[in-house]
Parts: sequence; structure tokens; C-alpha cells
Amino acid sequence: MPLNASSPISLHILQNLSLTLLAALFTPILTFIAIISTLISPFCHSTKQISHTRQWRAKSSPTFTPKTILVTGLGMSKGLTIARSFYRSGHKVIGADFEPYYIPVCGRFSRSLCQFYRVRKPTPGSGGAQKYVQDLVDIVKKEGVQLWVSCSGVASAIEDGEAKEILEKLTSCKAVQFSVDITSKLHEKDSFIENTKKLGLNVPETYPVRSERDAVSFLYPCVERKDGNRYIMKFTGTDDSIRADMTLCPLSTEAKTRRHIAGLKPSPSRPFVLQRFISGPEFCTHSVAVRGRIKTFTACPSSELLMHYRAMDPRSPLFKAFLKYTEIYAVKMGEGFTGHFSIDFLVDDKVGDGKGRSVEELMRSIFPIECNPRAHTAAVLFADKSQEVAEAYLSLLDDEAAERETKGIVIPCSNTPGYHWIGHDLIAKILLPILCLLQGKMSMAEMAVNWIKFLQHLLFSKDGTYEIWDPWPMWWLYVVYWPGMFWVSILEGDLWSRCNVSTTKLFRCS
Repeated sequence: MPLNASSPISLHILQNLSLTLLAALFTPILTFIAIISTLISPFCHSTKQISHTRQWRAKSSPTFTPKTILVTGLGMSKGLTIARSFYRSGHKVIGADFEPYYIPVCGRFSRSLCQFYRVRKPTPGSGGAQKYVQDLVDIVKKEGVQLWVSCSGVASAIEDGEAKEILEKLTSCKAVQFSVDITSKLHEKDSFIENTKKLGLNVPETYPVRSERDAVSFLYPCVERKDGNRYIMKFTGTDDSIRADMTLCPLSTEAKTRRHIAGLKPSPSRPFVLQRFISGPEFCTHSVAVRGRIKTFTACPSSELLMHYRAMDPRSPLFKAFLKYTEIYAVKMGEGFTGHFSIDFLVDDKVGDGKGRSVEELMRSIFPIECNPRAHTAAVLFADKSQEVAEAYLSLLDDEAAERETKGIVIPCSNTPGYHWIGHDLIAKILLPILCLLQGKMSMAEMAVNWIKFLQHLLFSKDGTYEIWDPWPMWWLYVVYWPGMFWVSILEGDLWSRCNVSTTKLFRCS
């Protein structure tokens, strides 16, 4: 059970110290892996192939001209994967990230980078957004950047839109990033659903809530509801403390419902939505849109905190429905629609795996629940499609006629391995089950199931940070970055309930 704001401070401190000690215990093993990888990688097929591709394209390819690419968000697996794709394709890659508390992020140490810059994080009310944008402009001008691929997190979504508009106005650099207007429409749950509805696409029933009265009036109308639908009350912005709250409303009594709503504190400055609960599996998608055309796409089963990614079979009916929905969305948004575009879908239980149903029929049974107008961690599924992904991004630099003649949509192969993060799996699948067993909360059989899953991930999946030709980012992530963040949490008294290894995000308690 994750800790929360009401958990004793001593447990939060113990949590941070235990994880720091665990990192220290595994430092010799991680160091051994990094050193051995460095020594043997020159003799490995993957390293030789990368070196050959870079040398051949630089010296012998008559149609190839290396570009200078800026990738932000190198502390996250998605940013690191995208930077590696450009490097493997023969381009010059510049990296940048915020580096909170001046702790260097793992991507800084990737061999795929020619240079790395720390940029100032946008902070409300202190000119932080302007400083962040200015940092990016300075990097672009200094390095002669031709393309900026934004992989920053949720906290800087709007600022990235501002940066795109200023960069493209002041320099010749193009940006794979939506404008402020488009980001604003997609970023919040209520505006995304409203925009999607205007485009004529299928959406779940969604009702805006700006007060307790709004929610109660909707859930308990004058005329009693006959449909039996239930709803989840979701904050339209970002609040880690209630992110996992999936309480179904209305509750068994109106009094309980009112207490639940009051605890969420809806207001005009803290808006929520009531969204109809769809009983069925959740899926996430990741795509790159250039001028209203989808260039890369993948989809995979999802969960509230997804830490194991496996691409859906592109031949499956549901995959085709998700792709079709995404393509229609991008086309209807117009020529200015350029950026990372990720929609989370719920699929009605009645649909099953979609077999025997047409794409058009399935599109009426898939429901978008939110959108991430930024790169999704599912980008790691394209690690083995480096050249195709790089060409998809770089099509933005072509004129419109040439861009439309480029190849079709880049999709991971059906045999693409799954991706996991060994640090997360070690704790979630090995250590926590042992603790639960000792506390009598788990049986031996249940613990064995977790251990088997750990071995399956280890043997048949790939780590989202590690590459044999680029091992030091993983070493730094577990040996330096996370212990540093845990010490900061102790010293500053920050309370957190969970952490996402892939995005380096700590979910703070309220």
C-alpha cells in the first residue's frame, strides 16, 4: 500500500533511506554491467551496425545531409530513445533538460549527444517561462539547430507551445511541438473532450464541474435516472494526490456522494469533470503528427501507472480503429497540427478483442478519455525503427509537396519486444511481494507469480533505459539520480507516494 499524506513522517523517511540503501547495494553490479558493456560493445553487432550507418551516411550517401537536432526531456526514457534514434541515423544531437535540484539527469551521459544544456524550469509568477524560452532560443542560435523535438513533461506543456511560436518566429528552426492554442485545447480533459466532440468524433458522456452543487445536481437530477450509468470525477489538470482516485459516483447514499465530492474541492479555479465510467480495458497510443498527417503510430494496453509496454499487433481490429481515429483527428485539426499526439482510450467490454467487427463499428465503441499533447513513454517501442522515425520527424523540414510524398506511417513490428524498467520491477515484483508475504498479505503462490513475471520481463523484454552501446545513462539513473532525489525528499520534507522510473516523476502527496 503506497504511503500518503497521513502516513507517519518516519515511514516516509524510512522509504527514502531504504531505496537509497538499495541503490548503494546494487551499485557494484550496475557498475560491473556498465563497464563490461563499454568494453564489449565495440564487438557487438548492434554497435558495429550503428557505426557503419553513421560513417556510410556521412561519407558515401549522396542523398543524406546530417541535421542538427535539439531534443529536450533527456532525463526521461522517451527523450533518450528519440535522441538515440537521431544519433543512430547519423545526425548531430543536442540535449537539454531541467535537472531539478541541479542533479544531472541520466540522458546527459548518453553517447548519442554532442552537447547537453541545463535549462531553467518554468515557474509561475517569476518570469520562469520567459527564461525557459530564452534558454531554448540561445541553444538553437548557438548550435545552429534545425529541428527541435520537444519531449518535456506535463508541467511545461503550455510553455513548450510558447517556445515553439517564438523559436519559429526568431529563427529558421522548426519545432515538433503544438502551438499554444492547440496545446490548450488538448491538454485539459474538459477542453479535449469538447474539441473532440466538435470534430464529430465519438466521446464518453462528460459533464463539467465547477462546484459541489454542479456535481450533485448532475448525479441527482429532479427526474430519477433510469440508465444506471456511473461516473468518475476527474480533475482537469494535474494533482498527484488524487490521480489514482477512481471512485464511482453516485455512491450508495447521497450523503456519501456529497462527502466524496466535498473532499475533492471543486471550484472555478479547480475544475473537474464527471465522465461516464466505461467498463472495459484501457489503451494508450503514441503518434507523431506533421502538418495534420500521422507519421508514426503505436498503441498498447495501458493502466493507471504503466511500467511495462508491449505494442499491439498492427493487424488487430482495435489497433486499426485507434489508428483511424487518430488519423481523422489529425486531419480535422488542419495543416498546423504538428507535434506528439497521444490519446488514452477505453474500450467497451462488449467489444472484446474486436474480431469480426469493422473499423467503423469499433470507432463507435472506443472512447477517448484524455490526451497528452506531448511525447508518450510508448516512444520506446520505436527503438528498433530509428532511421524510419528520424525520417518521419525530419519530414517537417521538407516543403509540403515533398513531405506528402514521404513513406507511409511508421509502426513497430508485431514482434517488437516489450519494454520494462529493471529498477521498478525489482521492487514491485521481487522485494514488495517478499514484504507482503512476511506481513501475511500475500501467499507463496502469489509471490511466485510476481517472481515469474520478473524473470519473463528480464529474459524476454528490454530495459527502457539500457543499451549495450550506451550503458551509462542507466548506471547514472539508479546510482546517482534517484538516490539524489530521495535525499532531497528527506532534506526538504517532501512526501511522495509513488515514483515513475521511466519519467523520473515523484507523485507528491497532498
